[in-house]
Amino acid sequence: MTSAPLPPPATRRPGPSRLRALPATLLKGLWLLLTALPFVFMVMLSLKSREESYSTSMWTPPRQADWSHYADVLRGPFLSYVWNSLFVVSVSVALTLLLSSLAAFALARLNFRFNGPVFGVIVAALIVPVHVTLIPIYLLTRAAHLYDTSFALIGPYVAFSLPVSIFLLTEFMRQIPRELSEAAQIDGCGPFTTYARIFLPLSRPGLVTVGIYTGINLWNEFIFAYVLTSTPSHRTLPLAIFDFQGQYSSDIPAVLAVVTLTALPLIVVYIFAQEKLVSGLMAGAIKG
Repeated sequence: MTSAPLPPPATRRPGPSRLRALPATLLKGLWLLLTALPFVFMVMLSLKSREESYSTSMWTPPRQADWSHYADVLRGPFLSYVWNSLFVVSVSVALTLLLSSLAAFALARLNFRFNGPVFGVIVAALIVPVHVTLIPIYLLTRAAHLYDTSFALIGPYVAFSLPVSIFLLTEFMRQIPRELSEAAQIDGCGPFTTYARIFLPLSRPGLVTVGIYTGINLWNEFIFAYVLTSTPSHRTLPLAIFDFQGQYSSDIPAVLAVVTLTALPLIVVYIFAQEKLVSGLMAGAIKG
């Protein structure tokens, strides 16, 4: 018995779903290219020697990686700037999360007089410009003998982070079923126990969102750090770029080495925390 010859395999054509996804894929690739180019340019130029940066095109890769700029930056006060930023941002984010979650729980679940007006005042505080408060905060800091210390930044950072944090967490906690707090009251839990054992764990996605949002804003904050500190031993990373720009004004690779090292901690944090970041932002977007 002879078997019939098999027909040639049909050429696979992209299905309608793949064709519909093609414009989105192209836009994603274009967006990735646009966002990655500044980082590639920054790292590439920071690895050139000073002479090579002037004699070749900006987009020409370095003939040989020159790490001396990074070594020079790390031998200076750069690590002091990093430590100051880590200390100030960590303490400020922790205080912001604690105070905003307590206020959000009270506004979302406790019935007290002027609940609505208090929430309205907090929302109105979102539109207060930072610059009109610079002189009063500067005078208060001088009077409290906190000028040119890391503690001088924590107060303004927490104060300006609280309105948006309270607004987000209040809307988040209002979505938690009221039956849970009523069941806790029946079991004898007071308001603080209900907050600590029920609302705080259930608000973890919202807290992650607020923590990441606040941390990124404070990590890049410039104006308060510039006004309230004056010496490199107490200044934060955004001022490192400003100070090194003055020191290496004609050495572009050295300035870009500072910028690369300054951006590196946020890039590392995003690589390891991108899943929590996306899930937290999505939860906040749905519940907020």
